[in-house]
Amino acid sequence: MATFTITHRQRLDDYAVVQTLEATDIGIGQSITISGNSDGLNGTYTVLAVPVNAYVGTDAQGDWMYDPEYIILNQLLIASPGATIDRDSGTGTITWTQTCTWITVANVEEFLGISAATANDTAFLTTAVAAANAWCFRRRQQAGYHDSLSVVPDGSVKLGTVLYAAGLYRERGTTGDVYQQFSDMGGPQLMTLGRVNQLLGVKRSQVA
Repeated sequence: MATFTITHRQRLDDYAVVQTLEATDIGIGQSITISGNSDGLNGTYTVLAVPVNAYVGTDAQGDWMYDPEYIILNQLLIASPGATIDRDSGTGTITWTQTCTWITVANVEEFLGISAATANDTAFLTTAVAAANAWCFRRRQQAGYHDSLSVVPDGSVKLGTVLYAAGLYRERGTTGDVYQQFSDMGGPQLMTLGRVNQLLGVKRSQVA
């Protein structure tokens, strides 16, 4: 869960725009909760747009219009029927909660071919699955995808998330550049992200 401070707000033609103090990763279609606002905007909303220009209302077709002369960053547009509120300093916070559930512990155990042997193993595998779900969702979001938090987009994304979770789990206890094992011969190299990124449908990591 992340909380962001509202610095400005406005409402026009039954849509409101709130601006946050800092940049966020909140995208179109995601849910936010506004609280502590003194203009009647408190509630839970779906983000409809992330505009970078000043919102000036809707046209005859109901499309949003913006003033290209005024750039305003960190804005979120939501549906909010009500009286017009001129853009001015605002109060309150935006709470953004993301819980991605694309894969489960059972999916990773199927890939590993074994079940967790102890309660500690199960606990760490659960942590690895939660981390993989969060990281893969965020990676796709940064690449421009608008995915559901509860429904995995397709089989390749699911496999990529499973591979990442399994890699995190297998790194448990690792201190070098190979997976931990009970042998002096050395184990396989740690997971690389190339295959994971390919399955997620995102570009490889950039290097300087």
